[in-house]
Formats: sequence, structure tokens, C-alpha cells
Amino acid sequence: MGRRPQQYSCYVVSALAGLLVVLLADSLPADTSQTFHEWQVLEVRTGRPISFEELASQLSAADVIYIGEEHRHRSHIEAALKIIQALLERNRLLLLGLEMFGWDGQAGLDRYLADPDMARERFLQESRWKENWGGAYDEYEPLVSFARAHKLPVLALNPPKPLVRRVAREGLLRAREDPEMIRWGMQDEPLAEDAAYREVILKQLRLCHGGLSDNAYQRMYEGSLFRDEGMAKTIAESLARLPAGEGPVVSYTGGGHIQYRLPVPNRVQRRQGKPLRQVTVYLTSLERGHEEDVRALLRESIADYLWLTPLSAHGPSPRCG
Repeated sequence: MGRRPQQYSCYVVSALAGLLVVLLADSLPADTSQTFHEWQVLEVRTGRPISFEELASQLSAADVIYIGEEHRHRSHIEAALKIIQALLERNRLLLLGLEMFGWDGQAGLDRYLADPDMARERFLQESRWKENWGGAYDEYEPLVSFARAHKLPVLALNPPKPLVRRVAREGLLRAREDPEMIRWGMQDEPLAEDAAYREVILKQLRLCHGGLSDNAYQRMYEGSLFRDEGMAKTIAESLARLPAGEGPVVSYTGGGHIQYRLPVPNRVQRRQGKPLRQVTVYLTSLERGHEEDVRALLRESIADYLWLTPLSAHGPSPRCG
């Protein structure tokens, strides 16, 4: 989601993920002589390349690990699986959270993980895959299959998509009247406002969807806020239920939900009310001729770690602006 600081992915906004672009005053200058290569992991604070083993060592001490992907990118699935495998080898009892599933599909997801005889098609129906994500399940199946084979719990991170759409269409005030808000515990849920978050979300909406009214942008912003707060609620409540010594929660979402920690990580920390070790890993395609994009991500402190991958089979992410 949103690889470039000055050029923006339209599908990020259409999914209400909220591409976040922030210029931080204390950013480190990027080394323009530095070269990059596929599968390189960069420590953003210093800009230095590190080994995967060093990354895995840092991740193994975390309470929450946020992996941000470009959607429909097989190399990003492979990177996530490598992280999960490394955590298991270090005897971490992790929970995997997936943006691709909504709360109304959690029961079906749980049944599929527990029942080796449950048919794939039945699982897709009961987990409401089509209603909540709608893309090809094949693209994300490796994550679910790995969790099933290793008996890992999987969290459906997202509020049900019909609720998110209603907020974006009608605004939060009217959407709160929906009885489904009560069912999912969101009618009176506080949605924390954050000035930096608001600024970048509205900026992105205007760049990628020009010509709409201020009210339309506000409703779309509220949909993004509702979705990010809902995912933070899922993670925070799961952390609260974890026995001492278990974890981490590994959250796998589009990169727009983790950038600069504004969308989900900061909301989880706010809800937790005590110190949390959270680590963000931003996956981005390395496109030849666009190395300056990588340097910009480093300068802007996009995440704790930047992992460069090959381009998706679908090509570079479409951009606007």
C-alpha cells in the first residue's frame, strides 16, 4: 500500500486504508550513494542493511509485529511466512492477525483451522471471504494454510465490510444507529482523533478522488478511522487475553495501516495503557530507476524496518497524484 511518498496508490484509498505521508522533522538524511537490492532488509533508524537473522532476533522480543504489504504480492506473503517461521523456531506462541477477514467471518475461520476435514469452499462461505475481501483467495491462502498446518490461531482484524461501507457512505453519526454496531461492540466505541492522521488521510482522499464535496471527504475519512480503530481494538483485546509469556500478535495488513505508526500501532498503544514493544516492518517492491523512493521512505521513517522485495507479478502499484 502506497510505496511512494509523492505518488499515491488509488486502491489504498478505495479500500479506505488511508495512505499516510508524513515528513518528520528529525528524519535522517539518506545516503545517496547507497545501493539497494531485492530481499534486502534495512534498519530505518540508521539506514543500514541488516541480516534476516538480526531482524528475526529483534522481532522475537516484540509484543506486536506489524507487517505491511502491497496487496496481491506473492513475495510479501513469502516474507511474512519467513518471519512467522522464524518466530516459531524461537518458540514464540504467536497469533496471526489478517486484514483480509472481517469479524463476521471469525467463527468460520476458527472452524476451518480446527477441522482438517472442512472443505475449502465451505470455509470461504462461512468466513465470508467474498463479502469482506472479494479478491482471489489463492493469493492469501498460503498464510491460512500455514496457520492451519501449525495450529496457529488467526484473528479476523477488520470490522464487517458492510459497516465500514455504511460509515463511508453515510458518516459515522448516522452509521452508529445501525443495530449491527451494537452487535459488534462499536456503537459507543471511542474513535480517537489524531491531528496528524486526519491531515494525511484527508490529503490522500483529495489527491486520489478529486472533485468531491467536503462532506464526502469527511465521510470517507470516518470510514478509514472506523476501520483502523476496529483493527486496533481487535489486536488490543487479543493482547489482553494472552497468558503471560505468550505472543506476539503478528498483524498482516496493507502497508497503509502501519505507516508512521499512525493508523493502527498508535491506537493499539493508546488502548493498552502500558508500555508495549511494537515493531513495524514495511514491505516494498524495489523498482529499478526508483531508488530515490527507497531513500525517501528511509528519510521519512516509514517504519522500523524496510524490506525490499521483487516487483509483484501484477507490476508496480497504480498511482495517482
